[in-house]
Amino acid sequence: MSLVGSYVALSKPLVAAIPVFLLAWLRFAIAALAMPHWLRRPANEPALTPQVRRLLFLESLLGNFLFSILMLYGVSMTSAVSAGVIMAAIPAVVAILSWAFLRERVPLRVWSAVACAAAGIGLLALARNGAGGGASSGLGNLLVFGAVLCEASYAVIGKKLTGTVGPRRITSIVNLWGLALMTPLGLYQAWQFDFGAPGPGTWGLLLFYSLAASIWSVWLWMTGLRSLPASQGGVFTVMLPVSAAAVGVLALGEPFGTLQATAFALALAGVLLATLPFGPGAGR
Repeated sequence: MSLVGSYVALSKPLVAAIPVFLLAWLRFAIAALAMPHWLRRPANEPALTPQVRRLLFLESLLGNFLFSILMLYGVSMTSAVSAGVIMAAIPAVVAILSWAFLRERVPLRVWSAVACAAAGIGLLALARNGAGGGASSGLGNLLVFGAVLCEASYAVIGKKLTGTVGPRRITSIVNLWGLALMTPLGLYQAWQFDFGAPGPGTWGLLLFYSLAASIWSVWLWMTGLRSLPASQGGVFTVMLPVSAAAVGVLALGEPFGTLQATAFALALAGVLLATLPFGPGAGR
Protein backbone atom coordinates (compact mmCIF):
# COMPACT_ATOMS: atom_id res chain seq x y z
CA MET A 1 0.00 0.00 0.00
CA SER A 2 2.94 2.32 0.62
CA LEU A 3 4.22 1.51 -2.87
CA VAL A 4 0.79 2.13 -4.40
CA GLY A 5 0.54 5.53 -2.73
CA SER A 6 4.02 6.49 -3.87
CA TYR A 7 3.53 5.50 -7.50
CA VAL A 8 0.11 7.16 -7.62
CA ALA A 9 1.84 10.40 -6.60
CA LEU A 10 4.90 9.93 -8.83
CA SER A 11 2.75 9.18 -11.86
CA LYS A 12 1.88 12.90 -11.96
CA PRO A 13 5.23 14.00 -13.47
CA LEU A 14 5.17 10.93 -15.73
CA VAL A 15 1.84 11.80 -17.37
CA ALA A 16 3.22 15.30 -17.98
CA ALA A 17 6.00 13.77 -20.10
CA ILE A 18 4.44 10.63 -21.64
CA PRO A 19 0.89 10.18 -23.05
CA VAL A 20 -1.37 8.11 -20.79
CA PHE A 21 -1.96 5.07 -23.02
CA LEU A 22 1.71 4.88 -24.01
CA LEU A 23 2.76 5.20 -20.37
CA ALA A 24 0.45 2.37 -19.29
CA TRP A 25 1.57 0.18 -22.21
CA LEU A 26 5.26 0.73 -21.39
CA ARG A 27 4.52 -0.13 -17.75
CA PHE A 28 3.04 -3.52 -18.67
CA ALA A 29 5.73 -4.22 -21.29
CA ILE A 30 8.62 -3.52 -18.88
CA ALA A 31 7.03 -5.68 -16.18
CA ALA A 32 6.41 -8.52 -18.67
CA LEU A 33 10.12 -8.55 -19.54
CA ALA A 34 11.01 -8.70 -15.84
CA MET A 35 8.96 -11.76 -14.83
CA PRO A 36 8.47 -14.34 -17.63
CA HIS A 37 9.61 -17.11 -15.24
CA TRP A 38 6.66 -16.38 -12.94
CA LEU A 39 4.22 -17.74 -15.53
CA ARG A 40 5.33 -21.35 -14.96
CA ARG A 41 2.79 -23.40 -12.99
CA PRO A 42 4.24 -25.03 -9.83
CA ALA A 43 3.82 -28.78 -9.51
CA ASN A 44 1.53 -28.43 -6.48
CA GLU A 45 -0.82 -25.94 -8.15
CA PRO A 46 -3.94 -27.13 -10.04
CA ALA A 47 -4.53 -26.23 -13.68
CA LEU A 48 -6.55 -23.10 -14.35
CA THR A 49 -10.28 -23.75 -14.66
CA PRO A 50 -12.46 -21.68 -17.05
CA GLN A 51 -13.90 -19.80 -14.05
CA VAL A 52 -10.43 -18.92 -12.73
CA ARG A 53 -9.36 -17.80 -16.22
CA ARG A 54 -12.37 -15.48 -16.37
CA LEU A 55 -11.55 -14.09 -12.93
CA LEU A 56 -7.93 -13.46 -13.97
CA PHE A 57 -9.12 -11.57 -17.04
CA LEU A 58 -11.61 -9.55 -14.97
CA GLU A 59 -8.91 -8.85 -12.39
CA SER A 60 -6.69 -7.36 -15.11
CA LEU A 61 -9.49 -5.52 -16.91
CA LEU A 62 -10.56 -3.72 -13.72
CA GLY A 63 -7.37 -3.60 -11.66
CA ASN A 64 -4.84 -3.02 -14.46
CA PHE A 65 -6.43 -1.68 -17.65
CA LEU A 66 -9.28 0.53 -16.41
CA PHE A 67 -7.53 1.43 -13.14
CA SER A 68 -4.44 2.65 -15.01
CA ILE A 69 -6.44 4.78 -17.46
CA LEU A 70 -8.66 6.36 -14.80
CA MET A 71 -5.86 6.89 -12.30
CA LEU A 72 -3.35 8.34 -14.77
CA TYR A 73 -5.85 10.72 -16.39
CA GLY A 74 -7.22 11.64 -12.96
CA VAL A 75 -3.81 12.40 -11.43
CA SER A 76 -2.94 14.53 -14.47
CA MET A 77 -5.90 16.81 -13.60
CA THR A 78 -5.72 16.90 -9.81
CA SER A 79 -3.06 16.84 -7.07
CA ALA A 80 -1.28 13.80 -5.65
CA VAL A 81 -2.57 14.75 -2.17
CA SER A 82 -6.15 14.80 -3.48
CA ALA A 83 -5.68 11.46 -5.25
CA GLY A 84 -4.37 9.91 -2.02
CA VAL A 85 -7.31 11.18 0.02
CA ILE A 86 -9.84 9.87 -2.52
CA MET A 87 -8.14 6.48 -2.71
CA ALA A 88 -8.41 6.17 1.06
CA ALA A 89 -12.08 5.34 0.35
CA ILE A 90 -11.07 1.91 -1.02
CA PRO A 91 -11.90 -0.17 2.13
CA ALA A 92 -15.29 1.51 2.51
CA VAL A 93 -16.05 0.92 -1.18
CA VAL A 94 -15.01 -2.75 -0.81
CA ALA A 95 -17.59 -3.08 1.97
CA ILE A 96 -20.30 -1.40 -0.12
CA LEU A 97 -19.57 -3.64 -3.13
CA SER A 98 -19.76 -6.69 -0.85
CA TRP A 99 -23.15 -5.47 0.39
CA ALA A 100 -24.45 -4.72 -3.11
CA PHE A 101 -23.23 -7.83 -4.94
CA LEU A 102 -22.58 -10.46 -2.25
CA ARG A 103 -25.37 -9.44 0.15
CA GLU A 104 -22.92 -9.17 3.03
CA ARG A 105 -23.99 -7.20 6.08
CA VAL A 106 -22.39 -3.75 6.40
CA PRO A 107 -21.87 -2.51 9.98
CA LEU A 108 -22.89 0.98 11.01
CA ARG A 109 -19.26 2.03 11.47
CA VAL A 110 -18.55 1.21 7.82
CA TRP A 111 -21.39 3.51 6.77
CA SER A 112 -19.71 6.09 9.02
CA ALA A 113 -16.48 5.45 7.10
CA VAL A 114 -18.34 6.13 3.85
CA ALA A 115 -19.55 9.42 5.33
CA CYS A 116 -15.96 10.35 6.31
CA ALA A 117 -14.72 9.57 2.80
CA ALA A 118 -17.51 11.63 1.23
CA ALA A 119 -16.80 14.55 3.58
CA GLY A 120 -13.08 14.40 2.80
CA ILE A 121 -13.72 14.38 -0.96
CA GLY A 122 -16.17 17.30 -0.53
CA LEU A 123 -13.52 19.30 1.31
CA LEU A 124 -11.04 18.59 -1.50
CA ALA A 125 -13.51 19.98 -4.01
CA LEU A 126 -13.91 23.09 -1.84
CA ALA A 127 -10.12 23.48 -1.50
CA ARG A 128 -9.50 23.11 -5.25
CA ASN A 129 -12.28 25.49 -6.20
CA GLY A 130 -10.95 28.02 -3.75
CA ALA A 131 -7.52 27.67 -5.32
CA GLY A 132 -8.90 28.08 -8.83
CA GLY A 133 -8.83 24.35 -9.63
CA GLY A 134 -12.18 24.59 -11.44
CA ALA A 135 -13.80 21.89 -13.54
CA SER A 136 -10.52 20.23 -14.49
CA SER A 137 -9.63 19.21 -10.93
CA GLY A 138 -13.25 18.18 -10.30
CA LEU A 139 -13.14 15.84 -13.29
CA GLY A 140 -9.75 14.58 -12.13
CA ASN A 141 -11.15 13.75 -8.68
CA LEU A 142 -14.08 11.96 -10.33
CA LEU A 143 -11.73 9.86 -12.49
CA VAL A 144 -9.64 8.96 -9.43
CA PHE A 145 -12.84 7.84 -7.68
CA GLY A 146 -13.57 5.65 -10.72
CA ALA A 147 -10.12 4.12 -10.14
CA VAL A 148 -11.17 3.50 -6.51
CA LEU A 149 -14.15 1.45 -7.74
CA CYS A 150 -11.83 -0.59 -9.97
CA GLU A 151 -9.31 -1.13 -7.16
CA ALA A 152 -12.02 -2.22 -4.73
CA SER A 153 -13.26 -4.79 -7.25
CA TYR A 154 -9.65 -5.89 -7.75
CA ALA A 155 -9.27 -6.52 -4.00
CA VAL A 156 -12.41 -8.66 -3.80
CA ILE A 157 -11.52 -10.75 -6.88
CA GLY A 158 -7.89 -11.07 -5.73
CA LYS A 159 -8.91 -12.69 -2.44
CA LYS A 160 -10.87 -15.35 -4.35
CA LEU A 161 -7.98 -16.01 -6.74
CA THR A 162 -5.39 -16.55 -3.98
CA GLY A 163 -7.25 -19.70 -2.94
CA THR A 164 -6.23 -21.53 -6.12
CA VAL A 165 -3.42 -19.58 -7.85
CA GLY A 166 -0.04 -18.56 -6.44
CA PRO A 167 0.81 -14.84 -6.01
CA ARG A 168 3.56 -14.91 -8.64
CA ARG A 169 1.34 -16.47 -11.32
CA ILE A 170 -1.50 -14.05 -10.54
CA THR A 171 0.93 -11.14 -10.84
CA SER A 172 2.36 -12.28 -14.18
CA ILE A 173 -0.93 -13.35 -15.79
CA VAL A 174 -2.88 -10.19 -14.94
CA ASN A 175 0.07 -8.11 -16.19
CA LEU A 176 0.08 -9.95 -19.53
CA TRP A 177 -3.66 -9.36 -19.90
CA GLY A 178 -3.06 -5.68 -19.14
CA LEU A 179 -0.37 -5.58 -21.83
CA ALA A 180 -2.67 -7.23 -24.37
CA LEU A 181 -5.56 -4.86 -23.61
CA MET A 182 -3.36 -1.75 -23.72
CA THR A 183 -1.28 -2.65 -26.82
CA PRO A 184 -3.55 -1.15 -29.54
CA LEU A 185 -3.90 2.18 -27.70
CA GLY A 186 -0.23 2.22 -26.67
CA LEU A 187 1.05 1.57 -30.19
CA TYR A 188 -1.20 4.30 -31.57
CA GLN A 189 0.35 6.88 -29.24
CA ALA A 190 3.87 5.44 -29.66
CA TRP A 191 3.65 6.09 -33.42
CA GLN A 192 3.35 9.84 -32.79
CA PHE A 193 5.63 10.14 -29.74
CA ASP A 194 9.14 11.59 -29.69
CA PHE A 195 11.05 9.10 -27.53
CA GLY A 196 14.03 11.46 -27.38
CA ALA A 197 12.06 14.14 -25.53
CA PRO A 198 11.95 12.64 -21.98
CA GLY A 199 15.17 12.90 -19.99
CA PRO A 200 16.99 10.12 -18.08
CA GLY A 201 15.15 11.02 -14.88
CA THR A 202 11.79 10.39 -16.54
CA TRP A 203 12.89 7.00 -17.87
CA GLY A 204 14.22 6.06 -14.42
CA LEU A 205 10.92 7.07 -12.85
CA LEU A 206 9.09 4.99 -15.48
CA LEU A 207 11.18 1.95 -14.53
CA PHE A 208 10.29 2.38 -10.85
CA TYR A 209 6.61 2.92 -11.71
CA SER A 210 6.53 -0.22 -13.87
CA LEU A 211 8.16 -2.47 -11.29
CA ALA A 212 6.23 -1.03 -8.33
CA ALA A 213 2.81 -0.99 -10.01
CA SER A 214 2.93 -4.27 -11.92
CA ILE A 215 5.22 -6.49 -9.83
CA TRP A 216 6.17 -5.48 -6.28
CA SER A 217 2.84 -4.13 -5.00
CA VAL A 218 0.75 -6.88 -6.67
CA TRP A 219 2.98 -9.70 -5.43
CA LEU A 220 3.15 -8.29 -1.88
CA TRP A 221 -0.63 -7.78 -1.75
CA MET A 222 -1.51 -11.23 -3.12
CA THR A 223 1.04 -12.93 -0.82
CA GLY A 224 -0.42 -11.12 2.18
CA LEU A 225 -4.00 -12.05 1.25
CA ARG A 226 -3.09 -15.74 1.26
CA SER A 227 -2.64 -15.66 5.05
CA LEU A 228 -4.90 -12.76 6.10
CA PRO A 229 -8.62 -12.10 5.78
CA ALA A 230 -9.35 -9.36 3.24
CA SER A 231 -10.88 -7.21 5.99
CA GLN A 232 -7.70 -7.43 8.09
CA GLY A 233 -5.49 -6.73 5.08
CA GLY A 234 -7.60 -3.67 4.43
CA VAL A 235 -6.22 -2.09 7.60
CA PHE A 236 -2.97 -1.46 5.76
CA THR A 237 -4.64 0.61 3.07
CA VAL A 238 -4.10 3.44 5.55
CA MET A 239 -0.58 3.62 4.12
CA LEU A 240 -1.85 4.54 0.64
CA PRO A 241 -3.04 8.10 1.41
CA VAL A 242 -0.15 8.62 3.84
CA SER A 243 2.53 7.80 1.26
CA ALA A 244 0.70 9.59 -1.60
CA ALA A 245 0.37 12.76 0.47
CA ALA A 246 3.97 12.54 1.70
CA VAL A 247 5.36 12.19 -1.83
CA GLY A 248 3.04 14.93 -3.10
CA VAL A 249 4.13 17.41 -0.44
CA LEU A 250 7.80 16.47 0.04
CA ALA A 251 8.81 15.45 -3.50
CA LEU A 252 6.38 17.39 -5.71
CA GLY A 253 6.03 20.51 -3.56
CA GLU A 254 2.23 20.43 -3.44
CA PRO A 255 0.39 22.67 -0.93
CA PHE A 256 -0.92 21.13 2.28
CA GLY A 257 -3.12 23.73 3.97
CA THR A 258 -5.89 23.49 6.56
CA LEU A 259 -8.56 22.18 4.17
CA GLN A 260 -6.23 19.52 2.75
CA ALA A 261 -5.16 18.50 6.27
CA THR A 262 -8.78 18.21 7.41
CA ALA A 263 -9.70 16.15 4.34
CA PHE A 264 -6.67 13.94 4.99
CA ALA A 265 -7.71 13.42 8.64
CA LEU A 266 -11.25 12.49 7.56
CA ALA A 267 -9.83 10.03 5.01
CA LEU A 268 -7.68 8.31 7.63
CA ALA A 269 -10.61 8.22 10.07
CA GLY A 270 -12.67 6.53 7.37
CA VAL A 271 -9.99 3.90 6.76
CA LEU A 272 -9.77 3.12 10.48
CA LEU A 273 -13.54 2.93 10.88
CA ALA A 274 -13.86 0.60 7.91
CA THR A 275 -11.07 -1.79 8.84
CA LEU A 276 -10.03 -1.82 12.50
CA PRO A 277 -11.80 -4.15 14.99
CA PHE A 278 -13.33 -2.49 18.03
CA GLY A 279 -13.65 -5.33 20.49
CA PRO A 280 -15.98 -8.37 20.73
CA GLY A 281 -19.01 -6.38 19.61
CA ALA A 282 -17.28 -4.80 16.65
CA GLY A 283 -19.50 -4.27 13.66
CA ARG A 284 -22.80 -4.40 15.60
